[in-house]
Amino acid sequence: MRPEYDFSGAVRGATARRYAEGANVVVVAPDLLDVFPDAKSVDDALRALAPMLRRANSS
Repeated sequence: MRPEYDFSGAVRGATARRYAEGANVVVVAPDLLDVFPDAKSVDDALRALAPMLRRANSS
C-alpha cells in the first residue's frame, strides 16, 4: 500500500448498510459522455424511457 494512503480516520463498515440496501453502479461508455455527463442526465433519460419499456414489457 502506498504511504500516502491514510486510513487512520476510517470507520469500518461505514457504507456497508447502504450497499446492503442496494447500490447500482453503471459505467457510461466514453462515446456517450457528451450526452450523459453525470448521474442526473442518465436518470432523466431513463425516467423518460421507462414508461415505454414498462408498456412494452407488460404486453
